[in-house]
Amino acid sequence: MEDKQFSQKEAQQRVDQIYAFQQEMLELENDDVLMIPAEHVSKVEDHHRQLLLKLSSMYDVDTSIQAKQLTLGMKIASLFGALAMAISLFFLFYQFWGYLSTTIQVAILIIAPVVLFLLALHLAQQEKNSYFSKIAALVSLSCFVLNLSMLGQIFNITPSPNAFVIWAAFSFTLAYACNARLLLFFGIVCVSSFIAMKMGSWSGMYWISFGERPENFIIPSLVIFILPHFANHKHFTGFDSIYRVMAMIMLFLPVLILSNWGEISYLSWSSDTIEGFYQLIGFVLSAAAIWLGVKRHWGEVTNTGNVFFILFLYTKLFDWWWDSIPKYIFFFVLGLTALLALMVFKRIRLSNISEGVSQ
Repeated sequence: MEDKQFSQKEAQQRVDQIYAFQQEMLELENDDVLMIPAEHVSKVEDHHRQLLLKLSSMYDVDTSIQAKQLTLGMKIASLFGALAMAISLFFLFYQFWGYLSTTIQVAILIIAPVVLFLLALHLAQQEKNSYFSKIAALVSLSCFVLNLSMLGQIFNITPSPNAFVIWAAFSFTLAYACNARLLLFFGIVCVSSFIAMKMGSWSGMYWISFGERPENFIIPSLVIFILPHFANHKHFTGFDSIYRVMAMIMLFLPVLILSNWGEISYLSWSSDTIEGFYQLIGFVLSAAAIWLGVKRHWGEVTNTGNVFFILFLYTKLFDWWWDSIPKYIFFFVLGLTALLALMVFKRIRLSNISEGVSQ
């Protein structure tokens, strides 16, 4: 046990387990359910004290409610600080850019992201929670995006979707180096946009117009969803969840759009047929997501599936009855469907609890 290695998330879970165990032991003693000899209690307390000190020193975990609140504040401050620095850098470039020679402009564009990238890597090795490294990483990414954009303007380079591949690679590198979920999000957006742009180009449209066909995002969503299965994210907090949620959003939003505006689909069917087809696909996929999330204990998948199932249901009810029945009856029906969904989810929850207890 002493040599066991934890991730940051696992270390925090272990700390929470210790405090939950101590609280439960107090409750059991107060209810005269269990009485443990004093020497055993002392031995357990000494073990927990040493383990808490070890975890606190190695992983910088929160050992109290106040510490958790401060950690949340630090995360929020880190996010806003990084965004503010990136925006400041953007406006700084455009404020004084015209006064600099081309040589100085190119030098700044090349040196700035490299220096900030190295700084982010250095801070990531020095820090346990990487607050300052994440700020440096986001500013470095901002510089890198400006780098390609401004160099393209300086040398009159034709815009290309390939820039999104480079941005995605840089984002993924920084995300995994600094354990930064925001940069992972940006990387996923970039690589998904690149795939969608290429699919649009292959279909004959100009690559900037890739958003006119929502089906361009279906293949990227499948790619993003399976990516976590090829990587070990034990030491990267929340990365698996971000991959899955982003993939589901990129899948369900196009299906939701096409279920209401079938004329923008690649399919050559009539608009009504396309909309009916995607409505059916939406219900099936959202129900499958709920089932998969419950089976695999992926809470984020279950919740996302729930949200989109309700959206598909409500949009369908809107199409059926908004113009044909009084509004008070329409919203009463919506309320009844919400109650029905609540009853179904409750039954599923109770069955899962029963299975857990029997095991």
